[in-house]
Amino acid sequence: MNALDNSKCRLDKWLWAARFFKTRSLATTAIDTGKVHVDGDRVKPAKEVHIGQVIHIRNRDFEIEVNVQALSNIRKGASEAALLYSETIESIAKRENAKLTGEHDFAQRDRGAGRPTKRQLRDIKKFTGGAY
Repeated sequence: MNALDNSKCRLDKWLWAARFFKTRSLATTAIDTGKVHVDGDRVKPAKEVHIGQVIHIRNRDFEIEVNVQALSNIRKGASEAALLYSETIESIAKRENAKLTGEHDFAQRDRGAGRPTKRQLRDIKKFTGGAY
């Protein structure tokens, strides 16, 4: 099978070509750790993707559910990669709700909040005369 033959496509290659992951190895790791489901089932990286399947992708930054519209074994530009899938209506609503509620911002903190940095510790020691 050459790279231009799009009648068959592995799941890890499709996720990479659709630009959900920067590398195929990251896509493979996500599949192996159960962060990617096809039609509600855990799968292996070599699973063949077919048009019309629903793929659920959960990552640290986002959670998305897409329908497969086309197959590709090669990575192209972002505008062409967006043609490979369409996001489901439920997924769009869930992402908008998470954006409004700040659901994904729970682990974010401002720089300087919490423990002092090394620079701040040096400044404290200078100010207090070395006793900290």
